[in-house]
Amino acid sequence: MAATVRKDQLSSVHREEVNKDRFRVVPAAYLILRRDDHVLLQLRSNTGYRDGHWATGAAGHVEEGEPVHRAACREAFEELGIEVEESNLKGLTTLHRTNHGADRQADGLDERVDFFFTTTHWKGKPRIMEPEKASDLDWFPLDALPDPVVPHELQVLMALRAQLHGNGTVPPIMTHGW
Repeated sequence: MAATVRKDQLSSVHREEVNKDRFRVVPAAYLILRRDDHVLLQLRSNTGYRDGHWATGAAGHVEEGEPVHRAACREAFEELGIEVEESNLKGLTTLHRTNHGADRQADGLDERVDFFFTTTHWKGKPRIMEPEKASDLDWFPLDALPDPVVPHELQVLMALRAQLHGNGTVPPIMTHGW
C-alpha cells in the first residue's frame, strides 16, 4: 500500500523542486529618469520585444542574488552610462503583469513583476550605451509622450503624470493584462 505524504512532510529540498517547477515569475527593475515633468525614454530596436516602441530609459531583469535597487542602478550604468546611487532611488510602484500568451518571450514566461523607481539625481550624461538595442534616446514631457510607448510602461507613466498634475496618486501596486 502506498504511503500518503503530506506537504508539511516534504523535505525542504523536495519542496523547492516542486515549487520551482510549479511557478516562476521574472522580476525586472525600471528606472525613470526625471527632469521636472520630462522623462527619458529610449527607442527599442533589434531586441525581439516591442521594437519600435519607446521605453523607460533604463530597465532590465534582476540577476540571481541581486537586490532590485542594485539592479536599477546597474541597468542605468549599462544602458545609459550614468551612475545612480541606491539612496537616490524613489520607489514608484510595483507592477504585476501578464500577457496571457500574447507576446510571450522565448523562455515561455508569461508573468512578470516589475519594480519601478524614479530619480532626479545621477552622475554623467545619459547616452545610448547599447546601440544594438536602442536607436534613439530623448527627453519627453509626460503630457506629450511619443507613440508608441511599451503598453505596461505607458500605464505607469500615465499614473505618474496624473500624480504630478494633482489628479491622483501612483498606486503602490498595479496590475496589467489580467
